[in-house]
Amino acid sequence: MSPVSPFCTTGPFFPTEWPDAECNLTGIAGIPARGQQIVIAGKVVEFGGKPTRNSLVEIWQADASGIFRHPLDPLQSDADPGFPGWGRSRTLPDGSYRVKTIFPGAYEENGVQRLPHINVMVLAIGLTRRLVTTLYFAEAPDPVLDLVPPQRRARLIAQRDETLDEGQAQGYRFDVILQGEDETPFFAD
Repeated sequence: MSPVSPFCTTGPFFPTEWPDAECNLTGIAGIPARGQQIVIAGKVVEFGGKPTRNSLVEIWQADASGIFRHPLDPLQSDADPGFPGWGRSRTLPDGSYRVKTIFPGAYEENGVQRLPHINVMVLAIGLTRRLVTTLYFAEAPDPVLDLVPPQRRARLIAQRDETLDEGQAQGYRFDVILQGEDETPFFAD
């Protein structure tokens, strides 16, 4: 193995185009995912509403039964075979992204009930670290949402938006604001 030069730049490097402008998690290899299909769409913007182009929006979530497709979930063997549980979308020049998925199920973690939610990660040119947040569909007691000051919780609630509906899939808007007065609350991961 050759030594790494101290003058090399380390990655990750963002390509000028991502191959997946939209993300569809509603099936795997012809097996449809169980549950209510939904569309999550919004924009990733910087301070002052400036759109971020070619940012990466990555999601991971439980299936409709509240089971994660992950070895650490003790119920993984019962996970929906048609639901991948993970996907990514890139932002377009106007900062918009779109993900078609299923409504996540609630689940219990360490004896505490978790609300249906989708975990969201954003990577963008100029960010020094990945930003992690959580998208909720309603405000109610939840151990993670409860950590956010009440006046900022609304930034984590996806808004029902009928203009985003696609067939039977209900649309929800979730904008990510990277900095500024209305900044999306981010979490250490």
